Amino acid sequence: MAERVERLAERVAAAGVDWLLVSAPLNVRWLTGFTGSNAVALCPADPGRNPAVLITDFRYTEQAAEQAPSIWQVEVVKSDLLGAGLAEGFPVTDGGGDNYGSVGYDDKQITVAQLAALKTALGGAADLVALSGCVEALRLIKSADEVEKIRAAAELADAAMLELLEHGLVGRTEVELALLLESAMRRLGAQELSFPPIVASGPRGALPHAEPREIEVERCQMVTIDWGAKLDGYCSDCTRTYFTGEVDDQQSLIYDVVLEAQIAAVEAVRAGPTGRDVDAVARQIIDDAGFADCFGHGLGHGVGLDVHEAPRLSRHGDTELEAGMVVTVEPGIYLAGHYGVRIEDLLVVAPSGSETLNGLSKARQVVA
Repeated sequence: MAERVERLAERVAAAGVDWLLVSAPLNVRWLTGFTGSNAVALCPADPGRNPAVLITDFRYTEQAAEQAPSIWQVEVVKSDLLGAGLAEGFPVTDGGGDNYGSVGYDDKQITVAQLAALKTALGGAADLVALSGCVEALRLIKSADEVEKIRAAAELADAAMLELLEHGLVGRTEVELALLLESAMRRLGAQELSFPPIVASGPRGALPHAEPREIEVERCQMVTIDWGAKLDGYCSDCTRTYFTGEVDDQQSLIYDVVLEAQIAAVEAVRAGPTGRDVDAVARQIIDDAGFADCFGHGLGHGVGLDVHEAPRLSRHGDTELEAGMVVTVEPGIYLAGHYGVRIEDLLVVAPSGSETLNGLSKARQVVA
């Protein structure tokens, strides 16, 4: 945590402000270790002169003291943390008095009403500066400990899916399968789910984000299942498409095309290329097979404390991949009204390749 504060302080100083107000809960957690639901953090540009401060309310007095390392000065306030509470918790600066200098805030996280409250609370004591993405830029590269937490979440999710497959898919509703999968993940130790599981059978497989319905899975269909577990705060994300019997040649074809595109894109993941470059590898294979209009979403995204975070692997992904980033690779083909296929793996980027963190087979699999 001390290293994270130092790295963030360097960015705050480079941005030309005296403080950064961190308000997004996941950013506060990453920076301080505090997991409560109500807190903001103040990171100084110069930790040697001004303290790093975690501000929360009475409910979390003990939790904050326990979770935040000693580099963080914990302040417990009575008012709104993005209003009068911030002024109450703001430390005495090296200059003394109520002159706080310039304070950066994340304009992608703070509402217009909250900004107005900040201006009222701090009055003329601070110059508020819109400044977004500082913490997110540091969160892009996962530490070895973070990678291991994501790996553990992925392994737990794999185990839950294997349990589900042992009991079969046919004759159960999509809702039932989703609930069984959730139950298995929680029983195996997941704190919560990365997101509500997607279970989409038959024609509903053509909906990339289909919500499970009270529809029984039938024989000779494809069933797409997208699921993830959250463990120690970190998410996993995986998708597999299963067969419940023999399917027609067209369904077999689109599965093979998606699998070819997915494998090629996985092999393209390494430090150096942009998200756009990797997306193009999979997209070219799908386009060449005649399904250019049937793959409308991006190839993948970053995963960490949030299941959808930077970088983006898409036609708009201009961030270069770096070792330590954790990303998904999930191409799909969706034929509206008929069926769909998506195959997704979770990878950690390495200098000359990548490592897949989940372990379920991608080979065509029939599950009765």
